Amino acid sequence: MVVDRRSAEFHDFFDRHHAELARFAWLLTGDTNAADDLAADALVALWQRWDRLREAEHPLAYARGVVANMARERIRATTRERRRIALFWSRGPQEVQNPDVAAVMDVRAALDRLPFRKRACVVLRHAFDLSEKDTALALGISVGAVKSQTSKGMAELERVLGARAAGNVAAGRVSR
Repeated sequence: MVVDRRSAEFHDFFDRHHAELARFAWLLTGDTNAADDLAADALVALWQRWDRLREAEHPLAYARGVVANMARERIRATTRERRRIALFWSRGPQEVQNPDVAAVMDVRAALDRLPFRKRACVVLRHAFDLSEKDTALALGISVGAVKSQTSKGMAELERVLGARAAGNVAAGRVSR
């Protein structure tokens, strides 16, 4: 295998600093598996910029910065995911006495016809009574998208179910 000087320099940098970068990532995240992934991802990013990086005065400092930024993003993503999970599971199921089974089946079929995002917005806004902001947070979309998708979804439900039945969905009177 022919290894050019550039590759040899990077391999030397990798060998000298991989363990330290992984340990740094572990101290930032507290997750051994994430730390190893972060160190590897950072080194891939560094390899892609190696021509510029090897000329830098402090390439290890730059590498640490890359790891820190990736760790920050991973922590933020994990936090967002935990918030979404908490939002979905914070409300327990509510039992309904003598539900109208036929109406429930009709609403379920009508919801199944909606594209996922419209369905999710309608369900979170009306069945779970979440605010537009909480719905946006749960789905990772903007409040404007929630407004638009909910409005369009309700309009489609109204076309399929009729105005009265769609109004019952919006009022939360039809449940599973």
